[in-house]
Amino acid sequence: MSIIINLDLILEKRGMKSNELAERIGITTANLSILKTGKARAVRFSTLEAICRELNCQPGDILEYKEQD
Repeated sequence: MSIIINLDLILEKRGMKSNELAERIGITTANLSILKTGKARAVRFSTLEAICRELNCQPGDILEYKEQD
């Protein structure tokens, strides 16, 4: 996949666990895990907005484009 999800890095920088973020933004830990591992085929803007609000970051901090080899 050409889109890299850097959610683990941001969580680590903020000292927050996945389950805490999931609870704060109102999604299941399973759905957050799917997003973190890059297995999600889409992400709602409302979810992205909630993640950015809770982690005090920008969407570009979480999502990165990288050309496939």
